[in-house]
Amino acid sequence: MGRTNPTYRDALRAIEERWAEFRRALRRRDQPRFDRLFEYAREHADASGLLNHQNPLLPALLSIDLEQEERLDDHEERLEELEAAVAARDDQGAAPPDSDP
Repeated sequence: MGRTNPTYRDALRAIEERWAEFRRALRRRDQPRFDRLFEYAREHADASGLLNHQNPLLPALLSIDLEQEERLDDHEERLEELEAAVAARDDQGAAPPDSDP
């Protein structure tokens, strides 16, 4: 027997198709960003499918949120590393010079 209900991935594909005209109207520089959002949603399609939510757009938006949170965490971690490296470099350069009597 075949499936009677579309899968979440099918629903996500349908959402993306409904937004195709919007994507085409975007500036070229924004189109890859738009595509990336749907990639984020597809990354969590298994979990979203298990949820079986009445509105498949809501799990897609939460999936996008999760991926963006991960990116923010990565950026914050990298920023902390860079700030620590700069502070360490500044501390080395701020050492008092040897005084000659």
